[in-house]
Amino acid sequence: MKLQLQITLALSLGGFLIGCKPTGGSDSKPSSTPRVALVMKSLANEFFLTMENGARAHQQAHAAQYELLANGIKDELDVSRQIDLVEQMIAQKVNAIVIAPADSKALVPVCKKAQQAGIVVVNIDNKFDAAVLAESGVKFPFVGPDNREGAKAVGDFLAKKLKAGDKVLIVEGAPNAFNGIQRKLGFEDAMKAAGINIVSSQSGYWETDKANQLVAAVATEHPDLKAVLCANDSMALGAVAALRAAGKLDRVLVVGFDNIAAAQQLLKEGRLLATADQHGDQLASFGIEFALEMLNGKAAPNDRETPVDLVTAESLSAK
Repeated sequence: MKLQLQITLALSLGGFLIGCKPTGGSDSKPSSTPRVALVMKSLANEFFLTMENGARAHQQAHAAQYELLANGIKDELDVSRQIDLVEQMIAQKVNAIVIAPADSKALVPVCKKAQQAGIVVVNIDNKFDAAVLAESGVKFPFVGPDNREGAKAVGDFLAKKLKAGDKVLIVEGAPNAFNGIQRKLGFEDAMKAAGINIVSSQSGYWETDKANQLVAAVATEHPDLKAVLCANDSMALGAVAALRAAGKLDRVLVVGFDNIAAAQQLLKEGRLLATADQHGDQLASFGIEFALEMLNGKAAPNDRETPVDLVTAESLSAK
């Protein structure tokens, strides 16, 4: 998929206010059915569109159990807008909020406010900062994968294609995101264990165009670069486009994280070596189910780990 198509998609999706009416009911209609709000990051990222679609399919299959309000922000860094969305859910007196925070620290106070209002809060995808939670005297259960282990699995697979001393670039997620930090650490774990040289590790802020610019610059600075490890697939798309433009795609390996549809196509074409599947289509559903269990008094507010799997061209063809 070309970079321009990705940017156009992001702009078209980001150009409108992403705030959906609840599946199975209206915002104002009183109901005895629990109302669960799903608050996501950018729906310009295919991963979160997949998450939303999975959540809606889950609600339709369990329509008698809960109503769903799905919301997202227009880009990964629009933290203030996400805070506003949580405030709106508090005002609407939802029963539970399932949130993938855009910032691991900045969303803690408003989620604490929600919890104090009697709303069950479940954290998915990007874990809240432990120090900020402790300082705030609050705890939210985290339902999600071990991002460090998932990234290490991707890095280990890449390392088998390289040799000690080879130069690689890590394209990090947003520095205020716990999952981005954990994926960077996982990549580092794998590269250090294999004796591979990380010549640069910089943030692409989860975005295709930013990753494209970063990879283009580093590939020019290090013409003998051997691989690029991207903390999500959107950035991997940007990396592939940059390397293609530089005529280096056949000499530099690229890996990602998320297993979005566009990445699967690149895997099949041999332009992406590997990615990690944290089952975005189920991740929100895992959180919603946990929230419903808490509402029904059937679950304690403890963390729950969900699966993350290595995905390669071989594993795709085996399905």
